[in-house]
Amino acid sequence: MTEIEKITTALVKFRDERDWAQFHNAKDLALAISIEAAELNELFLWKNLEEIESVDQEKIKEELADVFAYAFLLAEKYNFDVLEIVFSKIAKNAQKYPIAKAKGNAKKYDRL
Repeated sequence: MTEIEKITTALVKFRDERDWAQFHNAKDLALAISIEAAELNELFLWKNLEEIESVDQEKIKEELADVFAYAFLLAEKYNFDVLEIVFSKIAKNAQKYPIAKAKGNAKKYDRL
């Protein structure tokens, strides 16, 4: 069992012990990802570069864990292999952002 499978199994066990699967439809899982990502963003909102460095790392970890948890649960809902979809996306991005054009450049692929 991969580490991602271990995480997903633990999340499903936690969810099922509480009978929460009934609330975990695709729409609500996707919304939960967005909401948790917004809570992560809120930690940095209105802070200058110096203040960003002092954001509570435990709070960052907690919000990031929530984003990951809901993402893993959404992937599990569709029986997606997390490793496969992430590596597939990296490969697609490598095509869109070739090193020779994209290195050190933050422009979108269609503007390189």
